[in-house]
Amino acid sequence: MAKKEKFSYQNAITEIESILEKMENEELDVDVLSFQVKRVSHLIKLCREKLQKTEQEVEKILDEMDKEEE
Repeated sequence: MAKKEKFSYQNAITEIESILEKMENEELDVDVLSFQVKRVSHLIKLCREKLQKTEQEVEKILDEMDKEEE
């Protein structure tokens, strides 16, 4: 069974920025470019999921606070 990668939003953003910087500066070898593009795509997906989950949690908390005030 594959071990699930531990996700940190900030680490993902940092890695994405690093890869993009290397791409912009043409520092990536053609042999690894495809892998890095896939990696960025995967990290963006994880970030979106994290943002959506966080948004749902915040909305739930705000809804609970509204109910407590009533």
